[in-house]
Amino acid sequence: QVRLVESGGGLVQPGGSLRLSCAASGSIFSINAMGWYRQAPGKQRELVATITSGGTTNYPDSVKGRFTISRDNAKNTVYLQMNSLKPEDTAVYYCNADIQPSIIKYYNRYWGQGTQVTVSS
Repeated sequence: QVRLVESGGGLVQPGGSLRLSCAASGSIFSINAMGWYRQAPGKQRELVATITSGGTTNYPDSVKGRFTISRDNAKNTVYLQMNSLKPEDTAVYYCNADIQPSIIKYYNRYWGQGTQVTVSS
């Protein structure tokens, strides 16, 4: 059984910062790419950031230069540092990870339960 648990969401004023964490636990043999997505009310889920096992990152233009994704492979954890937050960043943020549960199984994509980020004065 694999679980992803996010933490670090909350209410922040425009221009402020938050750091999200997502820890994977359970039966884990290997983790490939990890990432963050978000979904605002009435909108589709959208990509926020991804990071490969080798550390290559990818961001959409909407967050580039403000958000930074990183990972600690020893802790099976991915982070999202969010700076210069804007009201339009308000959403539920979800992490995901491509995990191989054992050497005889294929990679599957797992999702966390989501954490709310609200940017408002």
